Amino acid sequence: MASPDLKLDVNTELAARRTGMSFQRTRLSADRTLMSVIRTSLSLIGFGFTIAQVFQKLRDQDIITKAAAPRNFGLALVGLGIVMLVIGIGYHVQFMVGLRHLRESMREEGLIHGETGFPLSFTLVTALVLLLIGVAAIMSMVFHVGPFE
Repeated sequence: MASPDLKLDVNTELAARRTGMSFQRTRLSADRTLMSVIRTSLSLIGFGFTIAQVFQKLRDQDIITKAAAPRNFGLALVGLGIVMLVIGIGYHVQFMVGLRHLRESMREEGLIHGETGFPLSFTLVTALVLLLIGVAAIMSMVFHVGPFE
């Protein structure tokens, strides 16, 4: 029959592994949340840019005489998408830093193992690239310069 100390060690080991896996699930959940922010921001930026460009082209071809209201609406959508993305990125970074600190303190206390890595999120990199594209789009719309003009 197994000694009580051995059974305690196995139970402790299993609990530590489960806790380590829960950190990975939480990290992936935070990535999925950021992906939702990216999808919504991308839709807002894309729709806003398209609306502004369509009405600008119609005005340039003298099909309509005024395009200020649709242009402003397009700018507002792009701006909203950028603001939403900035807030989402900020929340994600803050959450991940807190999760890393919590994981490190639990590792130092011996409650979990620190063998698995906690890599940089590819979703965060994608969000930052989309933020740059959104800023370039709004600059192009406002100042009529840049890669999207």
